[in-house]
Amino acid sequence: MKIDYHLHLEEGPYSSNWLKRTFDAVNHLDNNAHPQHSREWMLEQTKKLHKRLMSGPFSMDWLDLYLQQAKDLGIQEVGIVDHLYRFKEYKAYYEKHIHLKDDELGKLQRKWLDQVCVESIDEFIALIENAKQKWEENGVKLCLGVEADYFLDSEEELTEILGNQPYDYVIGSVHFLNGWGFDNPETKDLFLNYDLSSLYDEFFHVVEKAISSKLFDFVAHLDNLKVFGYRPDEEKLIPAYRKIAKRLLQTNTATEINAGLYYRYPIKEMCPSPTFLKVLAEYQVPLTVSSDAHYPDDLGKFAEMQLEILQNVGIHEVVTFAKREKIKHPIETGHI
Repeated sequence: MKIDYHLHLEEGPYSSNWLKRTFDAVNHLDNNAHPQHSREWMLEQTKKLHKRLMSGPFSMDWLDLYLQQAKDLGIQEVGIVDHLYRFKEYKAYYEKHIHLKDDELGKLQRKWLDQVCVESIDEFIALIENAKQKWEENGVKLCLGVEADYFLDSEEELTEILGNQPYDYVIGSVHFLNGWGFDNPETKDLFLNYDLSSLYDEFFHVVEKAISSKLFDFVAHLDNLKVFGYRPDEEKLIPAYRKIAKRLLQTNTATEINAGLYYRYPIKEMCPSPTFLKVLAEYQVPLTVSSDAHYPDDLGKFAEMQLEILQNVGIHEVVTFAKREKIKHPIETGHI
C-alpha cells in the first residue's frame, strides 16, 4: 500500500527559493498549452503564479496539484498537515517557547515567526475537510492532520490547542532546543558551540518527553538533529535509540520513515537513520511513510524506496490514521 502521511501545503516564508519551487511545481503538474520557454508559455506561467500567490496555500486549485501527483504515482492514501507555527491562532504559543530575545538569534527568529505565522487554522481545516469527498471520488483517501512542535512542559497548552478539532491524526515534532530552531540554515553555526554528545542527549530527552505526553499519534523525524551533518559517533547513540523505541512501544505511539532530509538537506539521509531504523524494527514499532513534501511535486516521490527499506529491515506493515485511530496495512510484496 503506497501512502504519504506527512506533507505540507506551503514552505514559507516567501522568497526567491519559494518562487522557483512554486514555478517548478506548477510547470510540472499544470499543463501549459504553449511551447516551453516561449513568451506565451512564460506569460501563462506568470498568470498561474500570480493566481497562486493571490489565493494563498489553502485554495482548491493548489490542492488539486497534490491530488494529481498522488494519482500519477498511485498513492492510495495521503495525509496533509501544516505546522502550528503557520497559524495566527497559535503565535503566542511560539512566542512563549522559542528564543526571541534582543540578540542575533532572537531577532532572526522573530523575523521568521512574523513571516510564516500568517494563516488561519479554520481555513486549513475547511479546505481539507471539503476536499475529502473529491479525493475519494478520484481514488485517493485524504486525511487531515496537524504538526505540533513539542516543548518541555507544554502539555497543558497543547492539550487545549489540539482539542475539539476534527483531526485524523496529530504529529508531534521537535524542531527547537532551548528555543533555538536548529534546522534553520541561518543558525547552523550554533552547532559549533555544543558538545555533540551532550546536545544529542538533550534532544532525545525532549523527544522522549514528547512521546510520553501521549498527545501525538506519531512522532516525526526522530533524529532530525542531524540535519546539517553534525552527529557524534552513531554507535554512542544506540542506547538512546533503544530508549526511544521502548517508549514508543510503551505508549503505543507510531513514528515514520521520513524522506525530507534525504532530498532537501545536507545530511542526505532519511529519518530515522539506517541504524536507528533497525532498532525500531527490532522492537516492532509501528511506522508510517512520509515524504515531508512542502510542494505538490514532492508528494510520494520516495514511497516505493521507503517501503522497500522497511521490508529489508523486517517491517512488513505500515499504519495509517482515521479519527485518531491507527489502522495497520500489510506491505504487499510485488506491489510496492
